[in-house]
Amino acid sequence: MTGDPEPISAQARHALEQELADLQAERRLVAGTLRDLSVGDQADQADELRRADQLGRLDRRIEDITERLSQAEAAGPAPTDVVGVGSTVTVRFSDGATETLQIGEVAEALDQALVTVDSPLGRALLGRRPGETVHYKTPDGPATAVVVSIGE
Repeated sequence: MTGDPEPISAQARHALEQELADLQAERRLVAGTLRDLSVGDQADQADELRRADQLGRLDRRIEDITERLSQAEAAGPAPTDVVGVGSTVTVRFSDGATETLQIGEVAEALDQALVTVDSPLGRALLGRRPGETVHYKTPDGPATAVVVSIGE
C-alpha cells in the first residue's frame, strides 16, 4: 500500500457503516451503565472499570472506522482499469473456475469473496490489468490465475 488514502468497494463501505452503527449503539448502552467509581464495594468498582475499558475499546474502534471511511471518501472510487484496494476483480483459475473477488485491507470472517492485499493472491493481483496472468503461492504449491475483468 502506498500510504495514500485507499478506496474501498461499496460492499466494504456498507459493512463498515453497519459495524459503525452497531458499535455506536453498543457504546450508548455501555455508557449508560457507568456510575460513580467511588460508590460501592470492590466488586462494583471492578465491574465499573471493566465497562470503562470496554468503552475505551469501543471508542478506539469507532475512531478507526470513522477515519477509514473518511480516507475512502478522499480516495474516491476504486480503480476499474487496474486492480487495487477496493477493486472488484473476476479471475479464472488454472482449473477453469471463475470467481469474482473483492480486494480489501482486512478480511471479514464470513466474507469468502474478500481477498486481502497482504495475502499471496492479493499481492499478485495488485496493479494487474485484464488479460494478465498472476502467479502466487498456496499451501499446496504454486498457482496461477488470469484477470478476466475489473469492476464488473
